[in-house]
Amino acid sequence: MSIPIIQLKNISFAFPGRRPVLDDVSLTVHAGDRAGLIAPNGSGKTTLFHLIMGLLTPTAGTLRIFGQPIRAEKDFRAVRRRIGLLFQDSDDQLFSPTVIEDVAFGPLNLGKNKTDAIAVAEDTLASLGLSALRDRVTFRLSGGEKRLVALATILAMEPEVLLLDEPVTGLDEKTRQRIEAILKKLDISYIMISHNMDFLARLTSRIFSINNGKITVEDSAALHPHYHLHTHGTQPHEHA
Repeated sequence: MSIPIIQLKNISFAFPGRRPVLDDVSLTVHAGDRAGLIAPNGSGKTTLFHLIMGLLTPTAGTLRIFGQPIRAEKDFRAVRRRIGLLFQDSDDQLFSPTVIEDVAFGPLNLGKNKTDAIAVAEDTLASLGLSALRDRVTFRLSGGEKRLVALATILAMEPEVLLLDEPVTGLDEKTRQRIEAILKKLDISYIMISHNMDFLARLTSRIFSINNGKITVEDSAALHPHYHLHTHGTQPHEHA
């Protein structure tokens, strides 16, 4: 068994005045895991990521990350240096005037000087085939370009683990394929939220879900792509 890198034990969380989003949840992610998380909207998927990163505080339970108990903000600062979170909305992640400044922000925040941070940012953009976006104004990028740049901002920090919140939702096929190719090349552990089962089948080796505040780990599930062909398939229709 590989080393546990994220351990949640009996974690609960509720927003004030509301029923629990997560209720007595326990989960362990090991080094080398590429896990998928699929569940209905509002079930607590993003909340789970925000608890791991310290953006929200559990109402009960304990966290251990990289083998260390995580309790206070100072503990989470160390976590954020090693785990990269891709937000569901790229506009929540990009805030600098230009692409190169956005991608260099993480390395600067980790203590690199400006010259070295810019060099890391340029190398990251080049490795992802995004050098042409270097000096673009961030808010003028297309949705797909923003998603790729947001991913670049995380990878520039050289994380050990990725939390990917709906990385391809709402993107065109070409951009989805680019992101899939990038993720396949990474030698890194990750948890990925997605409603796209075919995407999860190609990029993850285990899957879990959240139902009524509880996590269900589908260790025996066999993820596989689904293809079908039928008359009038291009027209809007429903499957029973």
